[in-house]
Amino acid sequence: MRCPPPRPFMAMMTAALAAVTVLTAPSASAEPQIPVPTPGNPLTVPDSTAPNPFLPPLSGPFPGPSSTAAEQTPAGQNPAPYLGPPVFAPPTFNPTNGSTVGVAKPIIINFQRPIADRALAEQAVHISSTPAVPGKFYWMSATQLRWRPIDFWPANTTVTIDASGTKSSFRTGDSLVATIDNATLQMEVMRNGTLEKTMPVSLGKPGYDTPNGTYYVLEKFADMVMDSSTYGVPVDAAEGYKLKVQDAVRINNAGIFVHGAPWSVADQGKRNVSHGCPNLSPANAQWFYDNFGSGDPVVVKNSIGIYDENDGAQDWQI
Repeated sequence: MRCPPPRPFMAMMTAALAAVTVLTAPSASAEPQIPVPTPGNPLTVPDSTAPNPFLPPLSGPFPGPSSTAAEQTPAGQNPAPYLGPPVFAPPTFNPTNGSTVGVAKPIIINFQRPIADRALAEQAVHISSTPAVPGKFYWMSATQLRWRPIDFWPANTTVTIDASGTKSSFRTGDSLVATIDNATLQMEVMRNGTLEKTMPVSLGKPGYDTPNGTYYVLEKFADMVMDSSTYGVPVDAAEGYKLKVQDAVRINNAGIFVHGAPWSVADQGKRNVSHGCPNLSPANAQWFYDNFGSGDPVVVKNSIGIYDENDGAQDWQI
């Protein structure tokens, strides 16, 4: 049998082009045509920002608001609410909720029962303030935890406490700071950084020196009796006394008050004659009494000794 003769080359190409024309002709269907994507250039470098499906997914941590907030939170503060289970019974607070105090006032947290795990208790106490400032915890006893800023609170600060779900808040008022310089025997009072008043004082005489340190107002009495026998010196001893004083402002728990002393006015600003208390004239003592309140600081400098007595008010020496 003989094979058919080969067809001419041009005839074959014509037939092929006709077939392609038929296959690519527009469809009579009403559906729109889907555009054919343009072929990519094999020499183009792919976009490096596009996800690679052949790589495993990225894992955290990722930057975000929480990490930024953590970086901006000063040491000792935690503005996040406490969300864990209670780790101690509801405590009480000093300052009390809603109060206004001076800029040296520490936060005092009193627990109902002794705390065995102090680290766990500290973790459950979240302190925050506006403006935020660094601070620290310290224990005064097994039932009392305190927190204070490293430096005085700024004026008009709002402070929030969340102690294992029990919450409280307070604020500071003006920054009212009294500095007593034993070298000049003058008390300077600064309000919000501006000198407001200067008053002559008389501090503790030799043997009764008023120690250097930062004190703060604890309480005050318009009238009170000061009795030397309360700290072991009989009233009838050479250094004994029992006197009624006015405008007495307690600044520690070891018997030191800022108070009026009409008997030492001639010595104030010149020499130290008291048994440790800063003496003021009656008029200046009344001004001090009227303006200073709980938590307002009194700083003594250039004196003898350091106020480090463990009397429960030595916070700024801790």
